[in-house]
Amino acid sequence: MTENEEEKRFTYTYSAPTAPERREIEDIRRQYLPASAREEALEKLRSMDVRVKRVPLICAAAVGTVGALAFGGGMALAMEWGSLAGGIVLSVAGAAVFAAAFFVRKALHKFMKRKFGPEILRLSETLLDGEKK
Repeated sequence: MTENEEEKRFTYTYSAPTAPERREIEDIRRQYLPASAREEALEKLRSMDVRVKRVPLICAAAVGTVGALAFGGGMALAMEWGSLAGGIVLSVAGAAVFAAAFFVRKALHKFMKRKFGPEILRLSETLLDGEKK
């Protein structure tokens, strides 16, 4: 080739995103797209389901923790500070509170299901009916 022909030759470099880069770009892009009504309903359904399950669990854990601390305080009172009667009373009360945590969770879960159940069923029926069409 002559020097003049090399100058006229056109070269370019093409670089496409790799598969992981493309997935990352699509994930970021998806965050900025407007949500459809179906996605909003599904997110609301998930949120309510989590609330129905998590609120009773957290409350029961708090009640159980208080009961365990009271039980431990009663044990310490009886063994370290020499107040046997006070330690026994506090330990028994703490054990009762600790045991009540199970019933608190059960009752609160039943209440939350009653409160959010109709809305969860309505949303799930809406989503399932839209899927069948």
